Amino acid sequence: MFIILINYTKPIEEVNKVVTEHRAYLDELYKEKKLFVSGRRNPPTGGVLISHLKNRSEIDEIINNDPYKIKNVADYEVVEFTAGKSDERFKPFME
Repeated sequence: MFIILINYTKPIEEVNKVVTEHRAYLDELYKEKKLFVSGRRNPPTGGVLISHLKNRSEIDEIINNDPYKIKNVADYEVVEFTAGKSDERFKPFME
């Protein structure tokens, strides 16, 4: 599993000019079953994506095709982890 931390590198006004494209891109990733949760950080300094994909190259592809990356308004930090325990309600995402 991967946690992708998005960090805005431009003022929020510039980020907001790209947010519609970014959200449309996320919609496509959800349709492709590549993400299972996303959202803006509080305060709005970036965002968080959580994916169950198995390899880093797929995550790098997601990042490189993100309008935020293409328009150079954000950078990314990727945390890969192996879930050892989870709540029973999370089990469908572990398979």
